Amino acid sequence: MKEDTIEITGFHAHVYFDTASQDVAARVREGLGARFEVQLGRWFDKPIGPHPKGMYQVAFLPNQFDKVVPWLMLNREGLDILVHPDTGDVVADHAVHSLWLGKKLDLNIEFLRQIRTVP
Repeated sequence: MKEDTIEITGFHAHVYFDTASQDVAARVREGLGARFEVQLGRWFDKPIGPHPKGMYQVAFLPNQFDKVVPWLMLNREGLDILVHPDTGDVVADHAVHSLWLGKKLDLNIEFLRQIRTVP
């Protein structure tokens, strides 16, 4: 078995929404902020970077994973959510080491490959 040499420094949850589900996304965001020590990112109403829909990011430490992710599983109210580690490899973090709550959306992985190769 390969030795585990990857260090996870944190996690991101990307909560996706559209105009019809923005109020639901706001409720989920409020619940996260009230219950957990997380960093709530900006709202993006349109696709940005590799993300195909509007979304906001929630950043949290590894010791919060076992609290935040189960809460999202039970309280996402039908929203699609990408959860991925932060290991320093943005492509693998989003495309290989990620998990989805709800529908798996098609990310623009080529965008991530391009930013990974910028000096």
